[in-house]
Amino acid sequence: MDKKVDEHIEKQKSPQKEICKKLRKIILKTFPNIKEEMKLGVPWYEGKYHIVALKTHVNLGFSLKGLSKEEITLFEGGGKTMKHIEIASLKEIDEKRIVKLLKLVK
Repeated sequence: MDKKVDEHIEKQKSPQKEICKKLRKIILKTFPNIKEEMKLGVPWYEGKYHIVALKTHVNLGFSLKGLSKEEITLFEGGGKTMKHIEIASLKEIDEKRIVKLLKLVK
């Protein structure tokens, strides 16, 4: 776990801080050896995933590289190389769905 990522998450307001912690835990549990770093002001995981705390929610971003058109429809946003899922509360975190989406990304 990267110390700068710890510091970044601790600075977030609730409930975004708790959502970020939970998403981070899911990513690190799913991929124990994944490289975690701060990049572009947010936590990144090997260029495949990122966590962004916003005013009213948290976005968990996913790289679209290697995904089929059908798989891309599982995500939100209009990005051409990255899309996301939006999470506004801890209750909205569906760990099984998130793990499935994490594993889709090559």
